[in-house]
Amino acid sequence: MIENFVPRASSYAADTDNLFWLITVIVGVWFIAAEAMFFWLIFRFRARPGVPGQYITGKEKHLKRWINWPHSLILICDAIIIVGAIRVWVNVKQTLPPPDLRIRVTAQQWAWTFTDPGPDGVLDTPDDVRTTDELHLLNGKTYHFLLESKDVLHSFFVPAFRLKQDAIPGRLYTGWFRTQQLGNYDILCAEICGMGHGVMGAKLVVENPQQHAAWLAAHASDAALAAMNTPPPPPADTSKTTTTAPPTAAH
Repeated sequence: MIENFVPRASSYAADTDNLFWLITVIVGVWFIAAEAMFFWLIFRFRARPGVPGQYITGKEKHLKRWINWPHSLILICDAIIIVGAIRVWVNVKQTLPPPDLRIRVTAQQWAWTFTDPGPDGVLDTPDDVRTTDELHLLNGKTYHFLLESKDVLHSFFVPAFRLKQDAIPGRLYTGWFRTQQLGNYDILCAEICGMGHGVMGAKLVVENPQQHAAWLAAHASDAALAAMNTPPPPPADTSKTTTTAPPTAAH
């Protein structure tokens, strides 16, 4: 049902949704049971003429079982939720499957900058394609993303991927996702980062190989041109190098 409102566009989105459903069903059942018992007790032991009240300490065996048995069942349900949560956490946060491609995601007030590896598929080379507030990805590929922040705490949030990861200044975080559905999706900042936090959004586009090749061809030439126009570093200054003359014999 969640996917009817927010698409499942990554490989682990379904696992995250199922965990939420597990928690919702278990908590919902116990909520209904507790409220039903609550109102039944109010009705059953309401004040009635000629019926004296009872003093209860809570230590009576026939009453303690109404606490001990539900308590034991709730602990079992808690264990089920914990096992499910750990399984999803390990898959999403503790596992890094081999990547098909690597990208860089840079957060700053109040924009996202994305670096695509370009035609050679290798990050941090002259043909890298850099875009602002628009990320293009290939469908059916496993990506590693290198997440960093230039200024304050941000949070990289892609609802359709069920992905949320904080970007902390001074740290480089490596995460992953696998795209599995074509379309346009939202990227948000989920951590208050200043007065422009509310407008710090971006667009994520998952494309087929033909669409991605066309986008890459249109932008790779700009990246190559920018690399060609970047002046090389100045040569080392050797004018101040001093040499020591060999000693001469005294006459």
